[in-house]
Amino acid sequence: MRLLLILFAFAFMQLQAQDTFSIVAVDTLTGEIGSAGASCIDNTAIAGGAKIISDVIPGRGAIHTQSYWLAANQLNARTRMLAGDSPQQIIDWLVANDAQNLPGRRQYGIVDFDENGHPRSAAYTGATSMDWKGHISGGHYAIQGNILLHGGILDSMEARFLRQEGTLADKLMAALQGANVPGADQRCLNEGVSSLSAFIRMARPDDQAQALFLDLNVPQTPYGVEPIDSLQVLYDQWKMITGIKLNNDASFGNWQLFPNPAGDFLIISGLTSTHEIRGISILNAAGILIRSLNNPDDSQRVDIADLPPGKYFLQLKSNKGISSARPFIRQ
Repeated sequence: MRLLLILFAFAFMQLQAQDTFSIVAVDTLTGEIGSAGASCIDNTAIAGGAKIISDVIPGRGAIHTQSYWLAANQLNARTRMLAGDSPQQIIDWLVANDAQNLPGRRQYGIVDFDENGHPRSAAYTGATSMDWKGHISGGHYAIQGNILLHGGILDSMEARFLRQEGTLADKLMAALQGANVPGADQRCLNEGVSSLSAFIRMARPDDQAQALFLDLNVPQTPYGVEPIDSLQVLYDQWKMITGIKLNNDASFGNWQLFPNPAGDFLIISGLTSTHEIRGISILNAAGILIRSLNNPDDSQRVDIADLPPGKYFLQLKSNKGISSARPFIRQ
């Protein structure tokens, strides 16, 4: 059965690929921007699976381009957002200037912050995208899907998103769980799962586009394994690492690392700690300590020349035992 789904996915890819249920949202209190979704297309058909639809611009907004996905339309949407267009203006432009002159096939969900930091959202579902299709938008979020089992999938996503307490990332995961039913994407009904791939991505205002503070992806799963559940496991692990091992105390100030991605060294900037820095630690992507510098003579520059390429965390610890951490990429 999985082989038939893969062949079906490849057939769709010839039509520039379908993707199904997703959500984009912003948090006006933190300035965070989020993107999450899932699809019955996976890594065997499109590299990265459902994640291909996601474009997150830190400090600005997020764009989902789905249903007969086309790279040119996604690039044009990003260009319009960077030029200052609102979500509705971006969608209007995309519909009028579709790269294949087939706007009825497309589906879009877009959120951003205006120049005063107020949230804006818009969504679009083309008349000839595949049923069931539709979208829901609120002041700071947009939820959209096509080839769905029924319209209740989007209603469930919205209800879970709105009633979930916690961070924006918690709310996005809850929204995906709202679609965690067999056949949420119709093509996956016979396999008894909602989808074949799932992702969640989050940006803080000062993140680099290629180094988001949360970027988890399940590009494919074994037959019958639910990717949203697999993503939930990764998310819970991420929360444990960042929330417990890497407790970020606000008294350190809004410090950052640059360049990021980095080469042979990192510079610590914006550090306004009222504590004396007693140690610098480097942890790998799993939160495991790989290096410690005790009582550093120069806490502003850190040599990382011997680290293999990959994602890491740099953690500062004060003389009072308080810690704060930031992610970085070693090129």
